[in-house]
Amino acid sequence: MDLNLQELNATEFPVPVELENNIAITSLSQLYNWGRRNSMWPMLFGLACCAIEMIATASSRFDFSRFGFEVMRATPRQADLMIVSGTVTKKMVVPIVRLYNQMPEPKYVLAMGACASGGGPFKEGYNVVSGMDKYLPVDVYVPGCPPTPQALLFGMIALQRKIDGQSIANGDDVPWYGEGPAEPTPVPVLGPDIIDPRQMDMIRRQAEVAASEMELLGQRELPALTQLVAAKVETAQAATAEAGPLDEDALSVVLPTGGTPWAEAEDIREKRRLRALARKALRASRRASQAEGE
Repeated sequence: MDLNLQELNATEFPVPVELENNIAITSLSQLYNWGRRNSMWPMLFGLACCAIEMIATASSRFDFSRFGFEVMRATPRQADLMIVSGTVTKKMVVPIVRLYNQMPEPKYVLAMGACASGGGPFKEGYNVVSGMDKYLPVDVYVPGCPPTPQALLFGMIALQRKIDGQSIANGDDVPWYGEGPAEPTPVPVLGPDIIDPRQMDMIRRQAEVAASEMELLGQRELPALTQLVAAKVETAQAATAEAGPLDEDALSVVLPTGGTPWAEAEDIREKRRLRALARKALRASRRASQAEGE
């Protein structure tokens, strides 16, 4: 892209008309941002149907190289723009954040499509992240499902305008202009569900509260009939304790059928055994009759 010197001369220092095409007065930030905005290298990876539109944008019909985005790089070490194109699942967000940390600064993120922007039709699904901005600092959102190549080009141009407004002199403007290296983005932990390490303190506090209330959480209210029977049993036990020690005959329990619990259980087991023998004999007689018929 050709450098327009007249645009660079828009400063408080006047330049003679006869020298406007030969001399440019500008700031270091503006010159540095001009060089970066016209040499953005996207990272080559796609996630879902939005990746097809991204490929079309890079092809000859639309050719985003005209705007300075040039070629896609197959390694994050040589890329400074991540286009998250498609549905981000909880399993895929882990390598996406890891690739973002491997990109050199300055670096930018463009969320392409409804799924990467907010979950799309799969929002609040059991396996889809509801927006990439929960894990990475997204600079530009491109709506659509999927967005057209023209929409992606508009989003890239919007990113260039955002770069134009950044300042090297202001260390608080963007992270990579500050003092010292920037902290890497925490990589999510994939377990029964996706866990953001930045929320570990909150998760730990909630776990401690749940552990302290475990006794209350483990209790449940008994039905009314069960409560009535339990109250009667407690009353009978209290009355028995006041009456003094009991002999073995007094501890025996009589069921409505007239027998003791263990005698009732033995009777039930005997009936089950007899029924099983009858079924076995019936199956043997059927097999014998089938053999005679053959």
